[in-house]
Amino acid sequence: MTQPEGSVIVVGAGLGGLTAALALQRHGWRVRVYEQAPALGEVGAGISLSAGSGQALASLGLGPALLEASGPIPDIAFVHYRTAELLTGRFQRTPPPDQGFTTSRHIHRADLHAILLAGVRANDPQAVVTGQRLTGVEQDASGVTAHFADGGEARADLLLGADGSRSSVRRALFDDTPPQFAGQIAYRCLVPREQAEPFLGDGGAVVYVGPARVFNRYLLRQGGLLNVVGIARTEAWPDEGWNIRAKVAEFAQAFEAFHPDVIGLIELAPPETLIKWGLFVRPPLERWSQGRVLLIGDAAHPILPFLGLGAALAIEDGVMLARVLSAAADHDVAFAAFHKARLERVEAVRSQSILQGQIIQASDPDHTHLSQSPSQRPVLFDYDPSTAPLHV
Repeated sequence: MTQPEGSVIVVGAGLGGLTAALALQRHGWRVRVYEQAPALGEVGAGISLSAGSGQALASLGLGPALLEASGPIPDIAFVHYRTAELLTGRFQRTPPPDQGFTTSRHIHRADLHAILLAGVRANDPQAVVTGQRLTGVEQDASGVTAHFADGGEARADLLLGADGSRSSVRRALFDDTPPQFAGQIAYRCLVPREQAEPFLGDGGAVVYVGPARVFNRYLLRQGGLLNVVGIARTEAWPDEGWNIRAKVAEFAQAFEAFHPDVIGLIELAPPETLIKWGLFVRPPLERWSQGRVLLIGDAAHPILPFLGLGAALAIEDGVMLARVLSAAADHDVAFAAFHKARLERVEAVRSQSILQGQIIQASDPDHTHLSQSPSQRPVLFDYDPSTAPLHV
């Protein structure tokens, strides 16, 4: 097999994998993205796009499409779970003025994924290959080979594991310890705005803070769709899988002590699309690379979702990696520079996400100092990997 020059295999066609692919393409690399799902379609729900990650994606030429598909995040009102009394923040019924990527934005994950996918395919229509489940990785002095379940293989200079917190690449080369349950179950659904209207109160984005529970809802797609997420502490997670069908009654029972608006929204959850999943954590790795293989995103550093920065970290990884690979003399130097450039940022977000969860699930929300929570620190959301120091 002839070894091409400047070629990269990306395992996983999620947000991090596609961002890395697009950024690498723009720096002249030849990229193939291998995804185990048989097809790429509309999955997920709302996510936060931090100001810095939005600026980074705009640097890849995606700015106009992202601005059209997303909306600025209004002042988020943190309220008492039972009374809906304002604890901190501000009720904002109407959308705030659009200031582009100077502020964080809400977007449907599927919309962001589609924009990234279109950008990658515009550079190379054959760049993304579906239905390819990784079974093994081999590397030597001249390159790395990925083996797939159908007997096929692919070879390139480098391989990126962007295949999530249950990463096959991580399991094969770095750490085969399974993720550990974090004692939290999340529920998610989308509700049309016209149905949700009676339960929206005064704010467009509201977080209900309660003992061992947090309930978050905000608008998507020009205000026509409400994203609903509830996270509850629990002792055990008996199910397998990440997106498991949940029952409305189960969701409602988990939040039965919450304000009537919360219960009203939960009862509107479409049974066919109400999903639950367990939150899992992994201990930090000492290094994210081995030879010609590098982990990025959740494969390298999964975090809890309480700051909404998981997608941002994956996007940041992809943009920063393309920069260091183009600036460094070889992949060893580049991977070391990538780790140095990203470690402090990743660890800050990981630790602050844990702290944010502890604060917003406090046993006594009446005396919780939310004004001092990590969510009130702009520096966490303004980090821009397209301009951050490289350390090469």
